[in-house]
Amino acid sequence: METSRKKIIFQNVGPAILSNACVFLFSVIDGIFVGNGAGSQALGAVNLALPFVLLAQALNAMASIGGVTITAIRFGRSDKKGAQNAFMHSLTLNLIVGIFITLCGSVFTGVVCGLLGASETYLPLVKEYVFWYALFAIPNALSLNLQSFCRNDGSPGLVAITNVISSGLNIFLDWLFVFPMQMGVMGAAVATGISQTVGLLVILTHYVLKKGNLRIQKFKPQGNLFKKIVFRGLPEAIAQFSTPVTTLCMNRTLLAAFGDIGINAFAIISYLSSFTMSVFFGASEGMQPLFGQAYGAKKDDDLKHYYRAGQLISVVGSMLCVAIYVIFPHFLCKLFGASGETLEFTSIHMWEYCWGFIVGSINTMMSAYFYSTKRSGQAITLNIIRSLVMNSLIITILPKIFGSAIVWHTFGIYEVLVLIIAVALKNGSERKGIVYK
Repeated sequence: METSRKKIIFQNVGPAILSNACVFLFSVIDGIFVGNGAGSQALGAVNLALPFVLLAQALNAMASIGGVTITAIRFGRSDKKGAQNAFMHSLTLNLIVGIFITLCGSVFTGVVCGLLGASETYLPLVKEYVFWYALFAIPNALSLNLQSFCRNDGSPGLVAITNVISSGLNIFLDWLFVFPMQMGVMGAAVATGISQTVGLLVILTHYVLKKGNLRIQKFKPQGNLFKKIVFRGLPEAIAQFSTPVTTLCMNRTLLAAFGDIGINAFAIISYLSSFTMSVFFGASEGMQPLFGQAYGAKKDDDLKHYYRAGQLISVVGSMLCVAIYVIFPHFLCKLFGASGETLEFTSIHMWEYCWGFIVGSINTMMSAYFYSTKRSGQAITLNIIRSLVMNSLIITILPKIFGSAIVWHTFGIYEVLVLIIAVALKNGSERKGIVYK
């Protein structure tokens, strides 16, 4: 039994982490090539555009994870017809999200860039990146959705292959567009879009060749099911809002405190943060169907085992990430083209920000555990406090009270406060044991 559980965890979590890491790796690779090929100003511009990218990912996660959560519980109840229905509703929602992001980024580019806080120094480059990124929002949305369901439909290996192919292509195209063709931030955005489109074509083979239980087919739209998917996926969407909201608040606070060097330094740290958080989201998304299936089958022992395993994976993984960032700060900064004052400034402050990843990974897994076991109320409460309230307040207020130096520690501080709330919510909801609905 123990060996079987470990195998199931590995088969689900490994591809999920790889999938999520590759999605966010697109932005990291963009940053590396832009920083080295177009300079620190271009890197800062891409960082300012990052909240728009992360917003798109959060909305995609809401539609995808909401559907996957419902599907996992229905599979646990052996309701294949209901699982198929949830899949098609979720896919449709992702299509709507893709259309919305495309319109926002390509038609209202100036408005979006204004909301991102782009100054005159960065505005032209930010507009360029946002516009071209938005043009590929639809294939990006559909690819993320189909990968999430493919992983839960018996083909996690194909998801891993898809992401290896698209990531490899993104690296090549970034080099081609940014260096030989000198396309700057536009080249980075187009490279990402093309790579994600190719990824969509690869993952479609699972459904075209009918390798699993799920099919892309006609369905009768049900308003209540759309609402249920949004409700189940809302905690994950709110959780992923944490990164763009934090990035936006940090950019504003750092610009006021340190000027352009603060923005350029946080551009590097923000890329590392986005990538690291993607690993945590991948781990939680990999555990989510296991939580859901165990809950649907009312298996207490499995559910408790998966929860403990998920938290162990989170803590060990985050500690490894933090160790790398603390030991090799100069190397990581140089990857993004940092030099001179920016290199030293970033290296000094990197550890002050990154220690919060350890606590953040625990909170991310707690959220997945809540929404996978029909405790969306607790998950939404936790993630609103974490992603919209606590982070913005702590980042904005603490530097005004204790000075600008504390801004780098604010990420870890608000994650600790959120963990206290998360533990209280879990203990309160399980005071009389796990309740099955």
